[in-house]
Order: sequence, then C-alpha cells, then structure tokens
Amino acid sequence: MALMITTACTNCEACEPVCPNQAISRGDPYYVIDALRCTECVGAEAEPQCMLVCADNCIVKHPDFVESRDELQAKYEALHV
Repeated sequence: MALMITTACTNCEACEPVCPNQAISRGDPYYVIDALRCTECVGAEAEPQCMLVCADNCIVKHPDFVESRDELQAKYEALHV
C-alpha cells in the first residue's frame, strides 16, 4: 500500500529528502506522494521514513493503493534497476 499526505501538512519539508524512491514532492498547497513510486520504504528501510520524520502525523496509508509486501518489493526493485 502506498502512502499519502493529508491536508494537515504544514510544508515543513522533512519528508522529501528521506524518501528512497523520490516519491515525495512539493505540491499545491501541500506535499504529495506519488503512489506509483511509493513502496513504504520496503526494499530500503524497515519502516516508512517519511512517517518517522513527519511532525504533523499527516502521512497515512493510501486507501486506493493496496499492495502486498512482495508487490512493494517488486516495485522498489523496478525503480532501482
């Protein structure tokens, strides 16, 4: 399952540099996560790094992108060929 940033985002910029897949970018009016690039850090880290650094707790699981751990791993490997 990919992650998403809610409207509670305050644009603190903490999440963007910790994403191993470059899935996070500045949006309008708040940061966004590209669900096609988000692997919840599977393949790179033990847990989602963006969630760890988000002081506003505004990063949640994206309800429209349900993926297994194996699917997330395959996505990570395809992104880092």
